[in-house]
Amino acid sequence: MDGMDHGGMTMGTTTVSAAAAAATGASMGGMGGMGSGNSCKISMLWNWNTIDSCFLASSWKITSKGVFAGSCIGVVLLVISLEMLRRAVKEYDRFLINKHLKSLPAATRSSKIGSDDGSPAPNCAPFVNKGYRPTFIEQAIRALLHMVQFAVAYFVMLLAMYYNGYIIICIFLGAYIGSFIFHWEPLGGGQQTSASKEATVCCG
Repeated sequence: MDGMDHGGMTMGTTTVSAAAAAATGASMGGMGGMGSGNSCKISMLWNWNTIDSCFLASSWKITSKGVFAGSCIGVVLLVISLEMLRRAVKEYDRFLINKHLKSLPAATRSSKIGSDDGSPAPNCAPFVNKGYRPTFIEQAIRALLHMVQFAVAYFVMLLAMYYNGYIIICIFLGAYIGSFIFHWEPLGGGQQTSASKEATVCCG
């Protein structure tokens, strides 16, 4: 009986060990399969993967050098579009502020604010200091531009989280090109690079 019990325990232990080994092997095989067959290469560490890499979804899989080159160009263009949206937000705010400033002379004439000799004077400081509150439609457009800018920036962040050296270089390159194109504007003087600062401009 002791021999049978000992043999049964040995067989039971062997069976459990074999099952554990099989499970571990299956788990490791599943992880290793990420880079083989139809699976994707995904790394949470800095890497220079190209072929079989996937970005954002399994449908965006790099199957050739041409596909990878196209993906890099697409990332550059995506970041350039982000800089374009940032400039669009700024320019739309400038448009609203300039429209508000153009309406100030009529407001000052109607308010009877004049100089010592009784003639109307362009004293618009009280109106400018109050700022300009966009209308419902104008604010809806501002919110839409912000949403699109936020969405593009979020996708760029997700791409950076793949830690692919080529993709990150493309992100930096796109930021450089986008800034060079869309943020090339006069500095100082009567022109401000921030739309919020233009709200203090009076009648000029």
